[in-house]
Amino acid sequence: MNNSKAHGLKEQLLSEIPSLRAFALSLAGISDRADDLVQDTLVKAWANADSFTYGANMRAWLFTIMRNTFFSQYRKARREVQDVDGEAAARLVAMPDQMSHLDFTDFKAELDLLPADQREALVLIGASGFSYEEAAEICGVAVGTIKSRVNRARRRLIERLALQDEDESAPDVSKA
Repeated sequence: MNNSKAHGLKEQLLSEIPSLRAFALSLAGISDRADDLVQDTLVKAWANADSFTYGANMRAWLFTIMRNTFFSQYRKARREVQDVDGEAAARLVAMPDQMSHLDFTDFKAELDLLPADQREALVLIGASGFSYEEAAEICGVAVGTIKSRVNRARRRLIERLALQDEDESAPDVSKA
């Protein structure tokens, strides 16, 4: 790879770090593991830069690498048992200062309870801004499957969080 291509690739990789970290957090659930996943993804992308087709969707390529890396690590680690009684996790919990933090905590907890395929589809579409087609390519499934997963995930979150409509969380201005 020549210097100008290497510099261009480096700039593209760096610009995708915030999106990669957000997706990694949705997959790993823990910021330390998410940071490690982002680092592993960037290292693999750099090492395999020759396999990237210039002009193609860099974000989709990186998300595919990250997803594959995560599931490879998950398969290796699923036999490991850590913090069975939850003592370490309990020490890391800090009570939020504002209601919005509580709402976000509730949302995050419910998001984590979604089946992995639904959570992944929802994060790709809702949080990362991918089109259904791009998300389907990243996950290696049909577009209809992604749409179905997103729809089921949204319905389940609405049911679990007891949201009757989108305006419920807005302040009641009639009492002001």
